Amino acid sequence: MRSRDQVRLRTLRMALASITNEEVSGAAHELSDQDIIKVLTREAKKRREAAEAYDAAGRADQAEAERAEGDVLAGYLPAQLSDDELAGLVRTAIAETGAAGMPAMGKVMKAVTPQVAGRADGSRVAAEVRRQLGA
Repeated sequence: MRSRDQVRLRTLRMALASITNEEVSGAAHELSDQDIIKVLTREAKKRREAAEAYDAAGRADQAEAERAEGDVLAGYLPAQLSDDELAGLVRTAIAETGAAGMPAMGKVMKAVTPQVAGRADGSRVAAEVRRQLGA
């Protein structure tokens, strides 16, 4: 607040509001660190999708504002896995589960998802699993 960084201030207020809404929805409870990471990841994804929608509509100024908010949120999230790291985790999960072919995708996703929670987007994980099971 003192530095008058309006983007950071607006983004952090939005994130706190989302966390509070999550806490009071349903049965009131305090969120764990993992739950907070899930909320922040969901908010970051919303910013990415909004930026893409604004770009498609020709609103570059709004898209840039959404990306700036996404960058602020990214600073509070765990570092994202590189493509090589993700491929290694998927390879290990395939070996552990003995999966072969696309019908076993659910089994592999079930094994990989807890390992990458918050560190890779689900669509990226699914794409890598499809690539390795199809190869």
